[in-house]
Amino acid sequence: MKPVSTTLFHRVLPPGQPGTSEHPTLILLHGRGADEEDLIGVLPALDSRLLVLSVRAPFPFPFSGGYTWYDTGTIGAPEPTMFKNAYDKLSRFVHDALAGYPINREKVFLFGFSMGAVMSFALSLTRPDLFRGVVAHSGYVPEETHLVYQWQNLTGRQFFIAHGTHDPVITVDFARRAEQLFKGSDAHCTVKEYPVAHEISDESIGDIAHWLDRLL
Repeated sequence: MKPVSTTLFHRVLPPGQPGTSEHPTLILLHGRGADEEDLIGVLPALDSRLLVLSVRAPFPFPFSGGYTWYDTGTIGAPEPTMFKNAYDKLSRFVHDALAGYPINREKVFLFGFSMGAVMSFALSLTRPDLFRGVVAHSGYVPEETHLVYQWQNLTGRQFFIAHGTHDPVITVDFARRAEQLFKGSDAHCTVKEYPVAHEISDESIGDIAHWLDRLL
């Protein structure tokens, strides 16, 4: 399956069990300083029916050779110009992917880690019509931005929020804040905390795999 020409570089991993003409699809969004290879390691634990699109953030990260979605500034408040640019590019990427790949539009999922989780929240809360479910691992809901979230239009949407209780980068308080925000919405939100730092544990990926299996 050849990559579609769009705003963001990405890897395409065809489903291990093709089966149908249109596939449930998982879009992976990595964290700061990583790239499109970073989250590939979680895939053996996930359903092999998934078409996977692993996306590279748009801006080079000078300190590691990887990429970033925006400058951090204060945790919880992305730098506005870069954040808007990244959001616009990601929105366009999803539009092009839906048009160009054999995707089952009723089963599109986002999986973001750290900054990728922030971008997953930003996109899914502004365009909930595009996604069935979202995994947001070790991130936060970006509240003070240009975006307007559709909290009352999340009926049928599923969110899995995972966070390490020992996270020194983005503290677990941000996951607890997200849980409070979702209580006023129509979404079904699962929040789980794990005794780890800023990382994806075997326990959390096992829980995510079970959650995805149920939705597939």
